[in-house]
Amino acid sequence: MSEIGFSNLTWDQVIILDQVLDEVIPIHGRGNFPTLEVKPKHIISVVKDQLIEQGIIVKDSRLNGSTASYILASHNGISYMDLDVIFGVELPNDLGFQIVRDAVLGCLLDFLPKGVRKEKITLKTMIEAYVQKMVKVCNEHDRWSLISLSNNTGKNVELKFVNSLKRQFEFSVDSFQIILDPMLKFYNDNNAKLTQESYPVVVAESLYGDFQEAMTHLQNKLISTRKPEEIRGGGLLKYSNLLVHNFKPACEEEIKTLERYMCSRFFIDFPDIVDQQRKIESYLQNHFIGEEKSKYDYLMTLREIVNESTVCLMGRERRQTINMITVLALKVLGEHNVLPNTDSVTCFYQPTPYFVSEGWYPPYYVTGPPPPPPPPPPIFFQPYPPAHFHVPNDTA
Repeated sequence: MSEIGFSNLTWDQVIILDQVLDEVIPIHGRGNFPTLEVKPKHIISVVKDQLIEQGIIVKDSRLNGSTASYILASHNGISYMDLDVIFGVELPNDLGFQIVRDAVLGCLLDFLPKGVRKEKITLKTMIEAYVQKMVKVCNEHDRWSLISLSNNTGKNVELKFVNSLKRQFEFSVDSFQIILDPMLKFYNDNNAKLTQESYPVVVAESLYGDFQEAMTHLQNKLISTRKPEEIRGGGLLKYSNLLVHNFKPACEEEIKTLERYMCSRFFIDFPDIVDQQRKIESYLQNHFIGEEKSKYDYLMTLREIVNESTVCLMGRERRQTINMITVLALKVLGEHNVLPNTDSVTCFYQPTPYFVSEGWYPPYYVTGPPPPPPPPPPIFFQPYPPAHFHVPNDTA
């Protein structure tokens, strides 16, 4: 295809796509429910066929986000966790949402092991047993639903059914979608064999707009986006994640302006300190599985951006958010016995009343296993009124 936003997959990329679609992914059941062993190519095909049978118009099915980026640039160290699948559908009313939900849950019944008495299992039971989360969005610009299937290692199968979605990407490196319908048709042909001389034409699209520009960003680990104020949360948490994983801004001058938009949109969507903390903790839990030691660096990177680029908060609110992020970072150090990659971190606590009445303040000394010499300085926790947190800017 000649359009600037599209490109055909190469033979090597088709091979990687086939490997991803053919990989067995466990969907873990809660309680006594058995684990479902599914291949993406099977569940995508079954769900699509079931939707069509139920009268839902399905325009196409696509791999989205980090999964698509991995297929396009796996040789560059790109990885993925969730398997994100988008079904382009028409959902003219609320009944359409219900049909989609019931069709997906009905398909899951077919993946239950032999011997399970399926007739006694209700759709509500399937939700409780295998669904990690369900989302339904219906407003002026967006009309879509999401069903995320559980995986204990964080590799969730996420099925999104999109009638309309104004913004489908955050940054150029996660703007790719791979249209799967030619591969699904190929799999349905029992006589077809995937070879370099005979393989389906598979098309990838970059919603960023310019496919080659987005591919250059992906291959060189560059950060670029457009109108972050349109992204829920401003893309702030994703941006901090990219920085921690050694991505660099494509334009240093532009990124400072974009950071201010990211922070402003984040605090518009999450104005309350409790909501901010909940969102950050949820992001850590979902995106740093097996990367516990990176959580501290992520939080300190996020803290630095908030500190330098937030212009929409009053001074007290800004300090409150910075202190909350600092406490989360110190909590990570304590939970995982990780020494920070800084010269010093000091946390001051106000002594509790019974310490004050007895006239003594016990010191707290925390240290972890030292790396090869010279060892980093220890972290001291010592009481000192009034309560506040301080992390030197040059170590953030």
